Amino acid sequence: YQRRVRGSPKSVGMKIDMHTHILPDAWPDMEGIELLIKELPEPEGEFTHEMRWKNGDLFRKVAPNCFCCKTRLEQCDAHGVDVQVLSTVPVLFNYHLDPKHAIPWTQFINDDLSQKVGQNPRRIVGLGTLPLQDPAAAVVELRRCVEELGLAGVEIGSHVNAWDPDTGGTVDWMLSDPKLFPVFEAAAELGACIFVHPWDMGWCDSKYWLPWLVGMPAETSLAICSVMCGGVLERLPELKVMFAHGGGGFPGTIQRVEWGYKTRPDLVAKDSTLSPVEQVRRIYVDSLTHDVKMLKHMIQLMGPNRIALGSDFPFPLGEMPSVAPTTGEVLTAYPGKMIEETDELDKDTKEQILYRTALDFLGRSQEDFDWN
Repeated sequence: YQRRVRGSPKSVGMKIDMHTHILPDAWPDMEGIELLIKELPEPEGEFTHEMRWKNGDLFRKVAPNCFCCKTRLEQCDAHGVDVQVLSTVPVLFNYHLDPKHAIPWTQFINDDLSQKVGQNPRRIVGLGTLPLQDPAAAVVELRRCVEELGLAGVEIGSHVNAWDPDTGGTVDWMLSDPKLFPVFEAAAELGACIFVHPWDMGWCDSKYWLPWLVGMPAETSLAICSVMCGGVLERLPELKVMFAHGGGGFPGTIQRVEWGYKTRPDLVAKDSTLSPVEQVRRIYVDSLTHDVKMLKHMIQLMGPNRIALGSDFPFPLGEMPSVAPTTGEVLTAYPGKMIEETDELDKDTKEQILYRTALDFLGRSQEDFDWN
């Protein structure tokens, strides 16, 4: 695959997009899997495939940039993105399944992702997925991801709606749950990075797209507080963990959490001797805030060396070009546009966020990739 000349107007050095999603272009009808993808009889605008539940309900229609690396890399070139870090779509986590069904599913997703990385190793980095409902199996799959498949780490959900063998239903585990600690411990040992993505916002009122607009930021904040208050970061200071969507609601509420830590240590400080403020520079977040002022607040809070470009490619809530369907307003965006075009950040800070933080998080160097 030959690169075209990059097309974004104010590129600064290299660009690595830490937060992008990809699907297999097809998957078998495996036992327990309720969501399928198939090609549409005729393209509908940009959409060529649909994801549909087995009960017939439509989940979403998707364009080739959701699964085709050639299409994605052509768009990367137009956006000035040198490297994409790929992870699956959270609806495919399938933590609710019996492990005997979840493990082969997870292996299929990771094998597909590894194949995509292998075809474009100097443009693409992969983060696998894990059967977290079975932590022992998750550790085995994590090792396979890193040691055999060449993946840099894994993407996990903001909590785990784990299959419950006693009831056949599910039970929610927060990321602080002791059952998950061996997974974090193995990641730290392997030098594998963990990208935490919000999901499973069924508790949130479904009107007005609120699960995505309000539920996701809340889930991310919940996940950050869980690993902080649960002592995960204190026990594993070398663990590299990044949270999506600019840390969700956490940057705006950290002082509330800190105040609670000080005033009610009997409730908040039970499992960690480090306060949230003391731990905030131990985590990473992506840059997807849609707001320069919030990004500057995060820089002051965490430092630019803990913030990495993330776009949520190829979905419309991310930093992607779109057209407002009601007004026809052209929403001009591309990964990194806000960072590149603002006059409120200096060149060194921009470069740190656009690629240096990602290199550090991934344990890679510029020489590992093709860029211009």
